[in-house]
Amino acid sequence: MAHIITAPNEKHNLSIYHSQKLFLAGGITNCPDWQSELIELIKHHDNLTIYNPRRKNFPIHNPNACEEQIVWEYRHLTTADIITFWFSRGSPNPIVLYELGRYGLSNYDKRIIIGIDPEYERKRDVEIQTSLSRKSTPIVYSLEELADVIDEYLKW
Repeated sequence: MAHIITAPNEKHNLSIYHSQKLFLAGGITNCPDWQSELIELIKHHDNLTIYNPRRKNFPIHNPNACEEQIVWEYRHLTTADIITFWFSRGSPNPIVLYELGRYGLSNYDKRIIIGIDPEYERKRDVEIQTSLSRKSTPIVYSLEELADVIDEYLKW
């Protein structure tokens, strides 16, 4: 069973250090809880640590929560072996667009997978930018397809 670490929590043990680390980059605010759906599809992997930035209850009134969240995400985006980017309906996903540019399209050392909800309003922008920067990067259009590509990556 995969190790699942949800922001802002940390977990340190040897099995995490010997597993593949997957970061779930994608919309949270005004977006469906796609992270839970994807985790259900991939949690059977023993050699996987999943970093999930979606908190069950974000303490919006805590002035330190935003910085804590950004630092947690930065640390795990930087150390992840694989990053999935899911562009969800419900939001233009500005932070995800930034993360795709910063950690995905400009960093050829990272294995990335891009998933786009068919109803995502900036779908074509993501497709064009990806084709210009990393043509071989897989782009899929469902969480099931995203899980399939993750499965393939973990076989390597």
